[in-house]
Amino acid sequence: MAVKLNEVAFNHARRLINQRKFVADERDAWSEDQPSTQEENDFIRQHGFNEYGKWHLGIDDEQNENTKRRYKFPYGDFIKVHRCAILSAESRAGQYKYFDIENAAAHLHGMIDGNVHELKAV
Repeated sequence: MAVKLNEVAFNHARRLINQRKFVADERDAWSEDQPSTQEENDFIRQHGFNEYGKWHLGIDDEQNENTKRRYKFPYGDFIKVHRCAILSAESRAGQYKYFDIENAAAHLHGMIDGNVHELKAV
């Protein structure tokens, strides 16, 4: 498997976080917050695989472009970035030694936590 960082998705996530479109939830929340298979399919039907891919930090370039299997490490619910998904991606990428994805997720994690601290200080 040749999984690499999806730069388009990373930049999309950074823009969303800068716009404060994130949920600062806890690590274990992703199992409840992640989109269902039906929500994923509906999103793909409405927006296509290019938009779907923007919500995944990893791309498996050995998989066909128009399949869900191509996209790895989801980080949001198609509206907002979820801290719990970023934490999950950071951990799993580290386990599989996808260091570019792990580093990108760590950067996004830091951005979210920095924004949370900034908002609390206001």
